[in-house]
Amino acid sequence: MTPTPFPLIEISGPPEARGKQYGQKAADRIHKGASHYTEQLRKLSLDKSRLGALINDYLPVMENFDPAHVAEMRGIAVGAEIAFEDVVLLNARTELLKLASSPELRQRLSGEIADGCTGLVVQPEASADGKIIHAQNWDWKFECAETAVVLRIRRTDGPDILTFTEAGGLARSGMNNAGISLTANFLESDLDYQRLGVPLPLIRRKILEQQHLALAMHAAYVTQKSGSCNMMLSHKDGMALNFECAPSETFLLHAENGLLVHANHWVSSAALSKLKDRGVATTPDTLYRDMRVKEILRPHIGRIEVTHVKAALLDDFASPWAVCRPPRMNLANNLSATVASIVMRPTEAVMQVACLPAVDPNFVDYGFDA
Repeated sequence: MTPTPFPLIEISGPPEARGKQYGQKAADRIHKGASHYTEQLRKLSLDKSRLGALINDYLPVMENFDPAHVAEMRGIAVGAEIAFEDVVLLNARTELLKLASSPELRQRLSGEIADGCTGLVVQPEASADGKIIHAQNWDWKFECAETAVVLRIRRTDGPDILTFTEAGGLARSGMNNAGISLTANFLESDLDYQRLGVPLPLIRRKILEQQHLALAMHAAYVTQKSGSCNMMLSHKDGMALNFECAPSETFLLHAENGLLVHANHWVSSAALSKLKDRGVATTPDTLYRDMRVKEILRPHIGRIEVTHVKAALLDDFASPWAVCRPPRMNLANNLSATVASIVMRPTEAVMQVACLPAVDPNFVDYGFDA
């Protein structure tokens, strides 16, 4: 696969209308993504009728959280001419699959979902120009280089949003034009998937919909989740916090000397006193990826530039088990890679994204301007 820039999809209007626009404009990528995950279900012997039953059980949770999100997903299905269940799968696959009622299925799913990511924030006091930098590598299935998009959402009821996500997804990493930025990465614990919680893409979208940082942090902190996750929030004026989220409790991590870095293992001592970290078993390179990023950036604290951040994201120490992962088989026998490197500069309202950066480290600019 030759890396090509991710397409920019712009949508506007009320939820169902913008969903239809999204579905129409990203139809090819939505179909590719849905077929990929449907094939995964087939291999796991989970048929569409059983998936539909799971979705019917889960739908009230999503509607109670925000009916506008469900309306937008229905619009996506209409616009892309695809089943609504497939769009829900794109937005809640982890929760749906992990919460499947069959213990045998859950056992087969072990290792299917997990993969790595590395996120970082450089606060103003650590940067060269006194402006925040928020960045992430998204490590996931290699095929997703052909199914991801950058989504620009024009809103009349809140700030505009720019998010990198799988086509058909409501949000992954991104920022809004109120200056709030978000990245998220995988965590796993022994407390996961024991109850219904809100799917993570919906929580991420809710965060990016907020005008005020306090309300964005509220959504990250208090929303009940089905499984663990890590979310890193920042504001253009300099604030940054890391949220290590268990299903019903959240643990905070703060920047050190203006630098905040997180990979895929639990760091909070309070969290580790209450839960067992199960993610390292499938992402062992997490144990040094955050260390590598810190080692690259620390010597430049007070004068860190975007070029330094990109160098950290492109680090190939211990490749192919590196911060920047070339296409390789993971421990679940899936072909994975660093699908995208994302660098956000919220003060300038610019997001730069590289597709398969281990293959071609070419960053493309995206913004809020037409």
